[in-house]
Amino acid sequence: MTRSMTGYGRHCELIDGWEITVELKSVNHRFFEYSSRLPRMYGFLDEKLKSLLQGSIARGKVEAYVSIEAAEVADTVVAVNLPLAEAYLKALNEIVDSLSVRDDSSAMNLARFPDVLTVRKTEADEEALWNAVKTVAQTALDKFVEMREQEGARLRDDVLSRRVLLLENVARVEERSPQTVREHMQKVETRMRELLGTVTVDEGRLLTEAAVFADKIATAEETVRLRSHLDQLESLMNAEEPVGRKLDFLVQEINRETNTIGSKVQDLALTQVVVDMKAEIEKIREQIQNIE
Repeated sequence: MTRSMTGYGRHCELIDGWEITVELKSVNHRFFEYSSRLPRMYGFLDEKLKSLLQGSIARGKVEAYVSIEAAEVADTVVAVNLPLAEAYLKALNEIVDSLSVRDDSSAMNLARFPDVLTVRKTEADEEALWNAVKTVAQTALDKFVEMREQEGARLRDDVLSRRVLLLENVARVEERSPQTVREHMQKVETRMRELLGTVTVDEGRLLTEAAVFADKIATAEETVRLRSHLDQLESLMNAEEPVGRKLDFLVQEINRETNTIGSKVQDLALTQVVVDMKAEIEKIREQIQNIE
């Protein structure tokens, strides 16, 4: 199925005491490029998330945002540095004894000294946390892919409609080109006879030279190849796997054959047909830049 490289997906869910949000967005890029923003303490999730996304995304510059918040306080631990508290208390007692001041030390006062109490998060079960994040990320990824497929369907319809227009123009070239070849062949033969005047020439050689020139402006080979390329275009647009790079190469070939036809035609009407074809090809080229 044709997919766009532009996509967005977001999902938020409460799982096992974690409130997890995963947001994905992407823009065009020649290859798969990944970047992420997630809490530093959960950095171990980064490679796992990247691998998950790569399973469904072939091309595009993808940004992933992950938020993990504890919905409960059970993961918060307040630790006491007893050796440090004892040292502070000993120092306070020395002050009381040496300076004969009132001893008003208490647990509350000791707790106010730096680093006596520390608050930290409990270590998360990495495997359990990843399974929770994976669940949320998969839902966000499904929404992301769905958006890409919807946009891809629109791109597909547009490209295939332009393919039909190209085929119609190819038919016009095929219909008119043989007639223009005959006309130019007659013109060349007439002109050569005028230039030679009364000079005796080999009639067979004269016809051969005219035929050689006519062959140079014939477009039958190019139109056959062009039709083949346009058949391949339809096939690729209906393929299941990512085909963006193949499409880029194929459109180059379609443009090359069209340019060759343009250089050969000697008829004003066909020249305009070729101009119209090149305009459609350029529009197709712009559209496939968005295809994965």
